[in-house]
Amino acid sequence: QVQLVESGGGLVQPGGSLRLSCAASGSIISINDMGWYRQAPGNQRELVARITSGGRTEYADSVKGRFTISRDNAKNTVHLQMNSLKPDDTAVYYCNIWVGRYYWGQGTQVTVSS
Repeated sequence: QVQLVESGGGLVQPGGSLRLSCAASGSIISINDMGWYRQAPGNQRELVARITSGGRTEYADSVKGRFTISRDNAKNTVHLQMNSLKPDDTAVYYCNIWVGRYYWGQGTQVTVSS
């Protein structure tokens, strides 16, 4: 079994920054893809960013140039640095990893508001 613990969400003003972290633990030998998704009220869950075990990254067009995903394979963690935040970034953010199957974190709320 694999557990994911997310941290770093909160309330921030437009233009501000937040850093999300997700730590994986449990029966893990190695993790393939790691990523972040988000879901705003009334919307479907969408991909924000993901990173392969080799470090290749992919971003949603709406966050390119503002968000950066990174991972620490030794610690089984993935981070999402979010800069220049906008009200449209408000959502619950979910960590997602592939270890034989997809696992999801419990979600962390990010609210961008003045």
